[in-house]
Amino acid sequence: MFTKKLFTAYIILLAFAIVVMMTIAYRKPVRLAVRDYPEIRSEGVLRIVTEYDRTGYYLQDGDAQGFQYALSREIARLSGVETLLYLEMNLEKSFYGLSTNQYDVVARNIPITSELKAQYRFIEPIVLNRQVLVQRRLPDNDERTLIRNHVDLAHCEIHIPKGSPALLRLFNLQQEIGNTIFILEDPLYSSEQLCIKVAKGDIDFAVCDQQTALLAQRSLPELDVDTGIGFTQLQAWAVRPEAVALADSLNAWMNRMRDNGTFDAIFKQYYENKK
Repeated sequence: MFTKKLFTAYIILLAFAIVVMMTIAYRKPVRLAVRDYPEIRSEGVLRIVTEYDRTGYYLQDGDAQGFQYALSREIARLSGVETLLYLEMNLEKSFYGLSTNQYDVVARNIPITSELKAQYRFIEPIVLNRQVLVQRRLPDNDERTLIRNHVDLAHCEIHIPKGSPALLRLFNLQQEIGNTIFILEDPLYSSEQLCIKVAKGDIDFAVCDQQTALLAQRSLPELDVDTGIGFTQLQAWAVRPEAVALADSLNAWMNRMRDNGTFDAIFKQYYENKK
C-alpha cells in the first residue's frame, strides 16, 4: 500500500513539474535571429520605415517624393540591395517594428538624445535641427500677438504627434517656466498635418522640428515658426543596437553621397528650394 501511494505521489509531482516547465517555456521571450547587414545582404532586401509627409515620403502629381525617400533610393543604387519603404506615422510603432525585425532602419530626422542612444544605434548625423512652436498669423496679427517668450506658454494646449521627441523637451520646458503646459499627443496626425490644423484654426499651437515647420510654411504662409522651443540638435536615422555592420554600411553610403554631391543636391531640393 505504501509503495502504491508513493508511486501515485511521484506521478502527481512529475505531472506538476512538467506543467511548470511548459509554462516557463511558454513565457520565455522568443529570441529573434540576429539581422545585421550580412543577413540583409543575403536576403537582398533592406526594410526602411519613414513617415508620410514631405520630409519622409509623399506623392505629388503621381510621383514619389520626399527627403528620406530620395536618400533611401540612392542607398539602394549604391548598395545594390532592394529597398522596401514602409510608412508609419507613429515613431513609437516604428521603433517597435525595428526591435521585432519588421524594419531594419527608421529613416526619420530623429534627435540623438542620451535616452534614445541607450536603446538604439544611430548613424552619423544627417541634419541639424531644433524644435519650434508653430502658431497662426491672423490677417491683423502683429508681433505683439505672437508668443515669443516661453513663459507665455503657461496653460496653453500644445499638440504633438504621439511619441514625438518633442515630448521630453516640453516636459523640461514646464519645469523651466514653473507652470503647466497642456501637452496633447495626437495618435493619428504627423507633424506636418498638425501644422495644417494650426493654419486652418482647428488648433492653436503645435511643436515640431524646424525643417518640417519651414516646409509647411512654404504652402501655408499664415504660419509663424520663428519661436524656438529647444536647442539645435543633431538628428539621424536609427537601427537596432546590434546592427553594427548595417550602421557602418549606411555611414559609408551617406559619405559617398556627400563626397559626390548627391546628398547636398537632395537636401537643397527639399529644404532650401523656396519654389
